[in-house]
Amino acid sequence: DGAKIAAVGPNLNAEGAEVIDASDMIVMPGFVDSHRHVWEGILRNIATDLPLDGEAGYRSLILNTLAPVYRPEDAYVGNLVGLYGAIDAGITTILDWSHIQATREHADAVIKALQESGMRAVFAYGYPSWKNSDHNQDAWVREVAKQYFSSKDQLLTFALAPQGPEFSPLETAKAQWNLARELDVRITVHVGVGTAGKLGKLGEMGKAGLLKDDTTYIHCTTLSDDEIQMIADSGGTISLSAPTEMMMGHGLPPIQRLLDRGLRPSLSVDAETNMPNDMFTQMRAVNSLQKGLSFERKLARKSAPAFLTAREVLEFATIEGARANGLLDKTGTLTPGKQADIIMLRTDRPNILPVNDPVSAVTWGMDTSNVDTVFVAGKALKREGKLLNVDVDQLMLKAYEARDYVISKSGFKLPAI
Repeated sequence: DGAKIAAVGPNLNAEGAEVIDASDMIVMPGFVDSHRHVWEGILRNIATDLPLDGEAGYRSLILNTLAPVYRPEDAYVGNLVGLYGAIDAGITTILDWSHIQATREHADAVIKALQESGMRAVFAYGYPSWKNSDHNQDAWVREVAKQYFSSKDQLLTFALAPQGPEFSPLETAKAQWNLARELDVRITVHVGVGTAGKLGKLGEMGKAGLLKDDTTYIHCTTLSDDEIQMIADSGGTISLSAPTEMMMGHGLPPIQRLLDRGLRPSLSVDAETNMPNDMFTQMRAVNSLQKGLSFERKLARKSAPAFLTAREVLEFATIEGARANGLLDKTGTLTPGKQADIIMLRTDRPNILPVNDPVSAVTWGMDTSNVDTVFVAGKALKREGKLLNVDVDQLMLKAYEARDYVISKSGFKLPAI
């Protein structure tokens, strides 16, 4: 009914309603991505073989070479590309961890793209991390919060994405976390990322009483067990991107250490420079890793943890993502009163038929080709396999134009075909 789910069940009486034929479909909540640098959309697959750090790593190429030459219009197009790709993949909610704010106009540009996409989104204002960038943007943060985010009931909501205590002075991290609490918005922060940062800093934040239930901690690969316990005790949430963490050198995703402490992670694409843009990949990666760790213990004749189930992993990609984004009261489940964020997945395609276990079919067998229909707040954004509110040909032209400018201006050479 309008933007909300009125009822769920068989043989409902809804006189005058549009009837959508969902034969041979799985109808489920839309996927929720709890952390993605959406502005990188025009840089897809540019760094698939690069580690996080080093002279030829992700930080060097993406953050210190390409990001500094982005114009606001490049950030806008990068966001559009990432957002429509997410919708196409069945993602209805995304947290845009946006650290491209070289100017105030960059923030306006990416917010414009988020608004145009029709997605449910959290704009997480990030401080740029490249050399010589302006880290003192608190005035801009306040301006953005006042201009665009007067209500928490709108489709686009606000969060703060500080650099985290490992990669900035402790006092700076504390000040940014306090700013988020002054504005009454959630915090989303990278912690325990590889070995480049100063380990143990999150523990110092915890001892200072700064860890609360309003914070999502991303990656967490090199955190100590005590630091993970601090997150659990404070009611914090987790965002994992297992493929990124394993392939870029963040460290082994701490899936079992989280589960052992009662923490159920959300999942995120992170960076399309290195990763596919869908949640099917994320679900399979974290599920395979946890089972592999359990089998490794069994082979060593040690006590092994129980396997994750397909349903638990599906909840990571829906319910836990909504929780991490501060939106569990609005989305993540098909519950009367919640927003109608719904996807329909085709079961009549050769890659999945015949469906014997629908939950396992989603978590193990399907891919983006199965995403037929996407609704956000009751509005169709994709029907019968086609995006509805974008001219894809025009988007492609804009994407190549922006990409070519950034590459040319930076001096980076794309690999030869």
